[in-house]
Amino acid sequence: MKVAVIGLGQRISAVLSALQQVGAELEVNGFADPAPVGLERLKQEGIASGQAYGSVEELLTSGPHDLIMIGSPNHLHAEHLMLALYGRAPIFAEKPVVRTENESYALAQRISHEETPDLHVGLVMRSAPIVREILDVVHEGHLGQIVSIDATEHLPPEHGAYLARNWRRKREWGGSFLLDKVCHDFDILAEIAGARPRRVSSFGGRGVFRADRAPQTRTYDDGTAAFETWPGGWAAHDDAFASDANVTDHQTALIEYANGVQLSFHANSNSALRERRWYVAGTEGTLMADLVRNTLMWRRTLETGQPFRRKYQTSESDHNGADVAMARDLMAALSGEAEFPVSPFQAIEAGLTVMAIDKAMSIGQVVDCDLMWTTLDAAMGQ
Repeated sequence: MKVAVIGLGQRISAVLSALQQVGAELEVNGFADPAPVGLERLKQEGIASGQAYGSVEELLTSGPHDLIMIGSPNHLHAEHLMLALYGRAPIFAEKPVVRTENESYALAQRISHEETPDLHVGLVMRSAPIVREILDVVHEGHLGQIVSIDATEHLPPEHGAYLARNWRRKREWGGSFLLDKVCHDFDILAEIAGARPRRVSSFGGRGVFRADRAPQTRTYDDGTAAFETWPGGWAAHDDAFASDANVTDHQTALIEYANGVQLSFHANSNSALRERRWYVAGTEGTLMADLVRNTLMWRRTLETGQPFRRKYQTSESDHNGADVAMARDLMAALSGEAEFPVSPFQAIEAGLTVMAIDKAMSIGQVVDCDLMWTTLDAAMGQ
């Protein structure tokens, strides 16, 4: 499988590694990236990186390619997608698929009204075994009608400091903290709710990674270094507490879905107790998923016995095995054996949901989403 890579960063090199782990025979024909920070990982894992091209256009016209992979910073996704969609090769693009509302509508219109190659978006949690089972429990009706959801995403200090230093620290590059980090969750939570958001509100800010709250010591109690140990990647800043970051490091959100389901969401990027948890309450049952410890528990309301419990394999380095699972899903989709678990339109909806949340935080008001969905449907020709 001959692959062309637009944006050979840390994330896309991890996806290429996962593809190799599942037995994909691949070769990177070439890449376009002025600062390919993922190149070293490919060398370490014996994946040929091919020729370095001076522009995306040169790379795309150098084919033929069997797969185009887009791992550039978020603000470049729309431009690179529109160029790649002129070709015939299927495309894998990292999440979030695009960064702004207008880019979302333009992409939806393009892939709805023109013959374009297949587009697969790396919302990696859709491929996680625990998420597949959660959606099965919901879709099979074990919880009855979903009523309310509580969800969290609390990152350990190293991860939060990485976001405060990496290119994702700036809205003009990454979009927002929630858009880059948590669009996974809002994609799946909408599927659990069974509807699009109707109204959203949000509060957030920078409460941790700022100069006036820099800690006096930057070591853990065992003497190891803290905060700046992860490689910063492209355009990184050295100091998490003195960077030019302008995205939030903590944020809350409330969503009322069109069918009445309500969601509360809380995120913090400097937590001593790491957590990614979904608590789903329905008319006939309740489910709790711990996405860090990779455990699932659910029980029907009128059952008095022990709840159903399952623990999945944990692995911090690859989203608890979801990277490898997504690689298998991508190979199955490319071979025509199965559909990819998330459509590009679902990826667009997840992104727009977060954009509405961020807008609500920015203007300090509840945001009605009806116009946003009307505009999207019009772009899709519905």
